[in-house]
Amino acid sequence: MARYRGPVEKIERRFGVSLNLKGERRLAGKSALEKRPYAPGQHGQRRKKVSEYGLQLNEKQKAKFMYGVSEKQFHALFVEAKRRDGNTGTNLITLIEQRLDNVVYRMGFASTRRFARQLVTHGHILVDGKKLDIASYRVKPGQKIEVKEKSKQNVQVTRAIELTNQTGLAPWVDVDTDKVFGIFTRLPEREEVVIPVEERLIVELYSK
Repeated sequence: MARYRGPVEKIERRFGVSLNLKGERRLAGKSALEKRPYAPGQHGQRRKKVSEYGLQLNEKQKAKFMYGVSEKQFHALFVEAKRRDGNTGTNLITLIEQRLDNVVYRMGFASTRRFARQLVTHGHILVDGKKLDIASYRVKPGQKIEVKEKSKQNVQVTRAIELTNQTGLAPWVDVDTDKVFGIFTRLPEREEVVIPVEERLIVELYSK
């Protein structure tokens, strides 16, 4: 399955939760989910009974859409998470949080993960001083993530940094907003990653 490129607010309405797919609109209370808190389509307001499999699939789909990864990428992350010691679900969240596009988002250089991915793939991001355009690159603790000098005045970047003052920064990154760079200081603890996803159900789905 390829990465979804359609209307993202329909996705949030389908699942009934904010997946942070629309940054500034969400903060301004203008998201479609707040205006119409039910699934899209003519039968969207009907209550549907969801099976156990449906619940598990929904959790996987929510995670995929929220982080903007394909089915192939997500499954590869699960396989790596299962191979590692410790809780598979926690490992999965940690691995996906280490993606370069996600770290750029967590540092507040982009208001959405989609824009963060664009910054990376278009060559606007430096990792330890070197341009890196691979969104799935796994950032390691201690690495420096920086917006290129020519891109620091990008209107969307500066606006995203302003919005960060409202939302705050993840505790596992240390950011200098004036110089537009940050350090990925450590791996996040699971309880610090506030997302509307029950990874336990994802593990159950893939373990069948």
